Amino acid sequence: MELLSLFSHPIIQGPMAGGSNTPEQVAAVSNAGALGSLAGSLLSPDALRSQVAAIRALTDRPFLINFFVQGTPSPDAASVEAAKTLLKPVYQELGWSELPTPAKWCEDFAAQFATLLELRPAVASFTFDILSPVQVASLHAAGIAVIGTVTTIAEALAWQAAGADAVVASGVEAGGHRGTFIGAQKDATLTTFELLPSVAAAVRIPVIAAGGIMDGKDIQRALAAGAKAVQMGTAFLVTNESGIHPAYKQALLTAGDRPTRQTRAFSGRYARGLENRFMRVMADVELQVPAYPVQNALTGSIRAEAARRGDTEWMSLWCGSSVNRARGMPAARLVETLLKEMKAG
Repeated sequence: MELLSLFSHPIIQGPMAGGSNTPEQVAAVSNAGALGSLAGSLLSPDALRSQVAAIRALTDRPFLINFFVQGTPSPDAASVEAAKTLLKPVYQELGWSELPTPAKWCEDFAAQFATLLELRPAVASFTFDILSPVQVASLHAAGIAVIGTVTTIAEALAWQAAGADAVVASGVEAGGHRGTFIGAQKDATLTTFELLPSVAAAVRIPVIAAGGIMDGKDIQRALAAGAKAVQMGTAFLVTNESGIHPAYKQALLTAGDRPTRQTRAFSGRYARGLENRFMRVMADVELQVPAYPVQNALTGSIRAEAARRGDTEWMSLWCGSSVNRARGMPAARLVETLLKEMKAG
């Protein structure tokens, strides 16, 4: 299957985990001739089936499902309590006397992968780690094209060797979690337009650019630098069909000069978002928090309470560094606007 023939326009809506995606958004993007993406990483097999059924009720076009490649941790009680202690300044500000222990640390990736093979979307993309060649072959046998997320040339070469159909070259400007899986996350510092041409020169498979791409001019620049398509997360995060909290969406649309930065305090993995009080309170201890997904699960109740209150100071406001250029509109109109901007040069 030729990946790039699956969608008419070289635009992929970035998968956005944590309830940001909706079937309406995914379908609207695909119906507009781009490639809609469902963030499957936080979804159970039953939730995946439900979401995919809803998408397929709205479109017969190809779409993508994205997953975090990860094992299920088994932290000991002492380390969990130590991690809770680091979060005490945060949950005390919420008026809590203790932090609840999550019922589970993450979804089971093996179960998700089996469900993916069952559901057979046109494309699946992966981040946080790499699949084995056997896993890639099983996806291909099911008619599923495979995209790996990379932040370095070494990672791109690894995905190519595993049999991937394409890679997303994710620059440091990108919002949300970094996809680094070879070397330290903090060492993957290349910008989109440093990483993109280097990866394009190093691999034979198509390269998709991600990070800081917000308009048609950015897309044209990426295509000129060797990309075959772009992946845009923040731009679609503020569209009408996005499922993010209204206060979160408003914060992005009015970000102005408010800084974004990477933090591992929310989840135990570096991710970029709007700076807020949670980041500042946790700044001195963020290197001590447990790795993803343990920290992510521990802060889940905090983020849920922040959403209940509509208080963006304690939410994870994931977004890219060019959020000040985000534009609120229906997803299909955004695709149409991007295409017009590309033609205008």
